[in-house]
Amino acid sequence: MSKYNYVLVDVFTDRAFGGNQLAVFPDARGLSSEQMQALGKELNLAETTFVLPPADPANDFQVRIFTPVLEMPMAGHPTVGTALVLAWQGLTAAPGSEAETIVRFEEKVGLIPVKIKWEEGSAVFSQMQQPLPEFGPVFNEPETIARMLSLPPEALHSDLPVELVSCGVPYLIVPLRNLAAVENIKFRPDILQQIQPGLKDANVYVFTPQAATDQAQVHSRMFWLDDGVFGEDAATGSASGPLGCYLARHRVFGDAARLALVNEQGIEMGRPSFIHIEIEQEDGRITAVRVGGQAHYMGSGFFELA
Repeated sequence: MSKYNYVLVDVFTDRAFGGNQLAVFPDARGLSSEQMQALGKELNLAETTFVLPPADPANDFQVRIFTPVLEMPMAGHPTVGTALVLAWQGLTAAPGSEAETIVRFEEKVGLIPVKIKWEEGSAVFSQMQQPLPEFGPVFNEPETIARMLSLPPEALHSDLPVELVSCGVPYLIVPLRNLAAVENIKFRPDILQQIQPGLKDANVYVFTPQAATDQAQVHSRMFWLDDGVFGEDAATGSASGPLGCYLARHRVFGDAARLALVNEQGIEMGRPSFIHIEIEQEDGRITAVRVGGQAHYMGSGFFELA
């Protein structure tokens, strides 16, 4: 029997039972892709990560990310949480006199640099760099979007487009006028199933530039549909990068060269999450996308496999 240890964390939160759940296997050597998928299904969390030696010795780790049903090309809370787990276990470079260190993850989408911030010798925050955005198309059927959300058409923010944005994973960004509209969504997955094939199979990220807490500037929800299975996500780092790019492109918070804000998500699910977004721009062009946050250790365990 081979023993494979894992660590459980809640990501994008500083306390138990908030954020998004994650299991991390810090040493997945010896596991096949089929076994990784089976373990992801067995744990049945939003995602499970498996850490392997890098293909390129110039990098630090290869990280594979599995939902219960498929492997992801890249994901936010698994990347942020995995970096912190590796740091807590002493598997990343010690910070020395520096307050920050960088680890380089190989993910299916490519190289993902992750910055780890330290305080008094402990890793307290990690921030991933995401691929630069791809925009489009704009979805010009507001009535369909309103029906999908079970809201009146006037709940949509008429000054902003419903637009597909990807920083490695595509999302349909849907702007709503106010917090009440986001809270009152009753999502219809049957409508998403109809329009999804024309949107690169994107899931839906709804936001409003109003927050429920004084810790954030944006309030969001993410609804997903994969192979007929529907759900809502408590914290979506891979959607927060595209959201930040959308906000920057459409000058929702002005046109400064650097946009930094906190996105709150998961509140309607009882799992408050706080996702830090940084976007850098030069001459109207986005030059950097970063998403980060904290994580809370929840426990650990192991599997024994023949």
